[in-house]
Amino acid sequence: MMSQTGDLTAAKEPEISVAWGGRENISLPPQPPMSVVKSIELVLPKDAVYLAGSSIKGQVVLILNSTLVDPIVKVELVGRGYVEWNEEIGASRDYSRDVICNNKADYVHKMKTFPVEGSDPRSGQTSGRLSCLGAACPFQNVFMGVFPDNWLSAGSHTFDFHFSLPPRLPSTFASKIGHVFYFVQASCMGREHILAKKRMYLLVQGTSDFHKENPLQNPLSVEAEKKVSYNCCSQGTICLQIQMDKNTFTPGERVIFTTEIHNQTSKCIKTVTFALYVHVQYEGFTPGAERRSRVDSSELLRQEANTQITPFNTTKIVSTLNLPQVLSVSSGMRDGEIMSTHYELVSTVHLPWSLTSVKAKVPIIITSAPVDPDSCPQLEGAASPESQECQN
Repeated sequence: MMSQTGDLTAAKEPEISVAWGGRENISLPPQPPMSVVKSIELVLPKDAVYLAGSSIKGQVVLILNSTLVDPIVKVELVGRGYVEWNEEIGASRDYSRDVICNNKADYVHKMKTFPVEGSDPRSGQTSGRLSCLGAACPFQNVFMGVFPDNWLSAGSHTFDFHFSLPPRLPSTFASKIGHVFYFVQASCMGREHILAKKRMYLLVQGTSDFHKENPLQNPLSVEAEKKVSYNCCSQGTICLQIQMDKNTFTPGERVIFTTEIHNQTSKCIKTVTFALYVHVQYEGFTPGAERRSRVDSSELLRQEANTQITPFNTTKIVSTLNLPQVLSVSSGMRDGEIMSTHYELVSTVHLPWSLTSVKAKVPIIITSAPVDPDSCPQLEGAASPESQECQN
């Protein structure tokens, strides 16, 4: 799963958006007017979120301008991850230089090659699942002799595919240091040349066993208190308390919490902010195979409340943050992983008149229940060789 050193070219995808859950189509440049392949398309549910361990069903639609002999039509499911950053070394030894720390992982690679069987124009019978659609058979005027076994006629051809995601996968993720991305790619080849290719990125939600390990959750309360100075010799106390019914959530869920502020000063408090931070620890290696770690934090959600908390008064604020549909699950660093994720809810009382602030922090756990194998539909034609290939 993890490579200590080596070229990351195969893992990097420069076209990927850095936005979380990025999804886009990538295809080859437009074909020449006389190209055999007019277009190749992937048909998948729009904006679908796939849970690790679930199934992906779709279609490849191939439209040909003319007959294509001995084509290879296939579809692939690919999942990869990589991290990379520059790190300064040698600063304590009177020299300094930057080295690149990187790491990569291959999570899934499945391929399905579709059987293509043409028809004998002398009999008009189809020997495979595909036949001429909306056009005369291209070989009807051929002299009685040897006919190609595998060919596709001009027109539209549809291929169904079905992939099963592995049960343990990280979520789709993007940052300035690392990416985890998944895509389905369809391609058509003829005589060892790629005639058309189409790629569609997927949103994949990772899973965890936290619900099984911690079925019960108790109400949570965190308090922070700070003495502040103002007006030269005046002092007072600000007490900030966060109360939550639970601190474990799933992607797409609402985070509801109550902030209680005790203002024991003679000043008015006007601004309180709430933010959800994600802290990611990345694991990489130097060119000399030395292990390196880096922690990077970013603000995932933010909300600001304009208040008028008068001197020597107490105010309660009820807030709601809507989590994104796809999030990395909370995890510790394990062998073979390139990153681990932690979340933290921070409430901040801003005190411009004292040039300081008061913060209360609550650890937040993001989890997602694994797919129940008994509830997953059986693959159609599971006994057939091509279906078995799809599951590998």
